[in-house]
Amino acid sequence: MDAIRLHAFGPPENLVLDQVPDPVPGPGQVLVAVRAHGVHLLDTTLRRGEAAGGPLPLPALPTIPGREVAGVVDAVGPGVDAAWRGRRVAAHLGAAPDGGGYARLAVVPVEALHRVPDHVTAPDAIAMIGTGRTAVGILDLAELDATDTVLVTAAAGGLGTLLVQSALAAGGRVVALAGGPEKVALVRSLARGAHADRLVVVDYRTDGWLDEARAAVRQHAPDGATVLLDGVGGDAGTDAAALVAPDGRLVLFGWSSGAPNRAGDVDHDAGNVTNSGTGAVTRDVRWAVGPRARPWGDLFDLQERALALAADGTWHVVTHQVPLAEAARAHRELEARATTGKVVLV
Repeated sequence: MDAIRLHAFGPPENLVLDQVPDPVPGPGQVLVAVRAHGVHLLDTTLRRGEAAGGPLPLPALPTIPGREVAGVVDAVGPGVDAAWRGRRVAAHLGAAPDGGGYARLAVVPVEALHRVPDHVTAPDAIAMIGTGRTAVGILDLAELDATDTVLVTAAAGGLGTLLVQSALAAGGRVVALAGGPEKVALVRSLARGAHADRLVVVDYRTDGWLDEARAAVRQHAPDGATVLLDGVGGDAGTDAAALVAPDGRLVLFGWSSGAPNRAGDVDHDAGNVTNSGTGAVTRDVRWAVGPRARPWGDLFDLQERALALAADGTWHVVTHQVPLAEAARAHRELEARATTGKVVLV
């Protein structure tokens, strides 16, 4: 079968298309003919060999990366109901650095399978299995409602597009940050009708973006935004945190910039998390991802909930699709922030 393998840590070009033996499902497993393969920012970190301190160890080489697949059940192993054969499914392959997702065939435990409705595409399904489940977990933590003014960084990304839609659906007002005219236009398109008057999109690549964002926030929330949803961190995330009200919520879920949000430098006091980096200012800092994160609960349930939101049309899913053979290009574009939505190999 076709598979993308990494033989040496380093640049994207180290991801090469190989021919490898077809896997065989064992007891309790199925063989999935994969139609869509999820690509995560963590995949690029592992590829570079820079996973120290991250959630996963480096894989042994050579390895087939990827942990998210969607497709059709091609065969079943011993003890598995034959009725699974031919069904459209999606699955997360687990917390492993060498999940095997960048391959045309994947062995999956039957208990990890999600049924995918006919009207949900394989790329959309795969976006829900990884990015969608994270968005659901973040939203559970954020507890958004119609009183909120929500600031969203990286709003054109896989997570950002879902978080913007959810904040609007909750009735809140949203100030979304995106980089460049095309991404700004994409985020504006997410408002869909009646929500348009509650969404302002700011291009953070322009001079004066912070002042523009501050003005947009204060139009409806003079004391500052009530919630920041940030997965960027670094200077941009920290600057955005300065636009949050003193009693606001900082919901942090990573640092794609390479550095954490400095406003998330916290003290822990009797289970409460408060900001310690800004003197008298006390904010409710909630980490969704990382060593300070609260327990997520049932990941399979989060995936099911995300799939349901895509299936019923609550979420318009945005994907950036690249042929499997061009996995190196997908990694380059993701690292260069030249993508919108979830990056998917097809």
